[in-house]
Amino acid sequence: MKYSVSTCVCLAIVISSACAGEKLQYPDAKKVDQVDELHGVKVQDPYRWLEDDVRQSKEVADWVAAENVITTAYLAAIPQRDAIKKRLTELWNYEKFGAPFKAGGRYFYFKNDGLQNQSVLYKLESLNADPVVLINPNKWSKDGTVALGSTSFSDDGRFAAYSVAEAGSDWNTWRILEVETGRQLADELKWVKFSGASWTPDNKGFFYSRYDEPPEGAAFQKTNLNQQVFYHRIGSSQSDDVQVYKRPDEPTWGFNTRVTEDGRFLVIEIWKGTDHKYRIVYKDLTEPYGMPVELIDNFDREYSFIGNEGTTFYFQTDLDAPRKRIVAIDIRKPREIREIVPQSTETLTGVDIVANMFVATYLKDAKTQVKMYSLDGTFVREVEFPGIGSAAGFGGKRTDTETFYSFSSFATPPTIFRYDLLNGKSTKLRQAEVKFNPDDYTVEQVFYPSKDGTKVPMFITHKKGIKLDGTNPTLLYGYGGFSISLSPSFSIARIGWLEMGGIYAMPNLRGGGEYGEDWHKQGTKLRKQNVFDDFIGAAEWLIEHKYTSRSKLAIQGGSNGGLLVGACMTQRPDLYGACLPAVGVMDMLRFQKFTAGRFWVDDYGSADNADEFKALFAYSPYHNLKSGTRYPATMVTTADTDDRVVPGHSFKFAARLQACQSGDAPTLIRIETRAGHGAGKPTDKLIEEVADQWAFLVKTLGMNP
Repeated sequence: MKYSVSTCVCLAIVISSACAGEKLQYPDAKKVDQVDELHGVKVQDPYRWLEDDVRQSKEVADWVAAENVITTAYLAAIPQRDAIKKRLTELWNYEKFGAPFKAGGRYFYFKNDGLQNQSVLYKLESLNADPVVLINPNKWSKDGTVALGSTSFSDDGRFAAYSVAEAGSDWNTWRILEVETGRQLADELKWVKFSGASWTPDNKGFFYSRYDEPPEGAAFQKTNLNQQVFYHRIGSSQSDDVQVYKRPDEPTWGFNTRVTEDGRFLVIEIWKGTDHKYRIVYKDLTEPYGMPVELIDNFDREYSFIGNEGTTFYFQTDLDAPRKRIVAIDIRKPREIREIVPQSTETLTGVDIVANMFVATYLKDAKTQVKMYSLDGTFVREVEFPGIGSAAGFGGKRTDTETFYSFSSFATPPTIFRYDLLNGKSTKLRQAEVKFNPDDYTVEQVFYPSKDGTKVPMFITHKKGIKLDGTNPTLLYGYGGFSISLSPSFSIARIGWLEMGGIYAMPNLRGGGEYGEDWHKQGTKLRKQNVFDDFIGAAEWLIEHKYTSRSKLAIQGGSNGGLLVGACMTQRPDLYGACLPAVGVMDMLRFQKFTAGRFWVDDYGSADNADEFKALFAYSPYHNLKSGTRYPATMVTTADTDDRVVPGHSFKFAARLQACQSGDAPTLIRIETRAGHGAGKPTDKLIEEVADQWAFLVKTLGMNP
């Protein structure tokens, strides 16, 4: 980041103040007389102007620059920061491999040499062949902020469609290349968001979903409405793409497309929010003039399409099964639903059909289980893993006899396995070589009571041999929303924290999907407070059992987890020594008015509803900041180009927090440039951000690593 001479003078003054331990002086943030009346309640919004797009408003841009000067100076004055960054860089510098996958007779995998800003996609003619670079996004920009998103290969493997995201935006541009030669085709598809690409069996084109081009200057703020399904034929202009499906009478609906493996049907999953509740429409591709046919005509339940056998469609569903099951529907008899694999005591999270078997992934107390069943539902076997952790992969086609997966845990770096589907044996292909000793750490899972007595699981990781005397710096991380499950996984950033003597705790809060749809619903809308109670309960349990103390406890979360941190620090500011809310949803009364925010009404509710407004207003972090309160040391993080949770949420929250803070603890905001919600963030920006976060905690928690 570049600064003018006058800015550098200000920077020096702030560094001097930070070193002297004086209370920081924050930039002036004007207050406006904005009052909204909602359901008879007058709601003040004095920082409404900070919702304006930083790319369009000089006033907001000036405030952002001034805040970054304060934050940069504070962090620069922390003596340990350079050493933290150096160690993180050393830890990060190892070869990272993704699990291989197959397409058109070839193998493909992603690899990062260590400190590359973006991972590179390689192709292999066989597993033992020399890899050849297919797509290297590191060549797309000097700063590494242009990233490769999704990929989709034609059935014959000749072509690869891939998406490109710039500066972390959800907007993607799709392009096509020839796999054999690497030749880039001229095709370019714009204004695509929340969409993959589904090829037709003739390998001449694919289906995808897109929005209309937004008005100039509104791409990063305007609500996303009226998604439509198109077919693109290779070599043609996007303007010539054929519109396949649209619902102008339902502008909030979105569409996932999938061509069945036999090439006969196009299946469209229709969604309208973040709940996994889908209507299903299909089109017979063997009938040129055939119209789309409704199979599931409501949003009452989840129907996630798995695959088909002729006219029999298989779905993962929560119909009469909150932990989900596999069912079959013959489209010739659409009202008859046949159970194939019944609900288990574990939670079903995903299913593929590989080698003519259902490969079903489950969570058991947030740990991965994978079971295989024949297509008639007969149990075949369970995959054996090398410990408690998370596994991902297991993709493929019905004709495959092998698949691949990765396995990791909190202190176990990712290991890639080939799995023989005929004999059930796993063979290790490669293991990440990270410069630390996993044997130095231990992982445990505990169950603690929440406010209403609900038992909540929590993973705790730390160095072996620590004393439970209440003096350990502890980082409590949570999410709790949108049926997203948190499971044991490996993180270089987390290893850096553990090496410094920190404890890492991760509870599986209600609102997540760890125990199925009932667990999810207990943390939504009018019951969202359960999520915050669960998180507060985790903090109190850690303190009670002498893992840490209030002055040594930090809380962290991003996106919905940023909301979690914001709500808990406004409800219990006395309970924590530091707070790290990232890209959070902080204004719960207006989130639905921007970009993808309207989708979140499924989980949060809407201020347009009187009962839901009351619940939202009661915990909305921005609205519940109170003047004269001693808030914990806080560093809000966001990015100027985040078009998922627009940065105005964090801007408004930080400005109001600084105005309300009565104590001496710092209340900072770190605003990244050319970075979005998190996806595709380059390695160098990740290391800088984590170094800043850990340095902030070292100072505010009084650590001496």
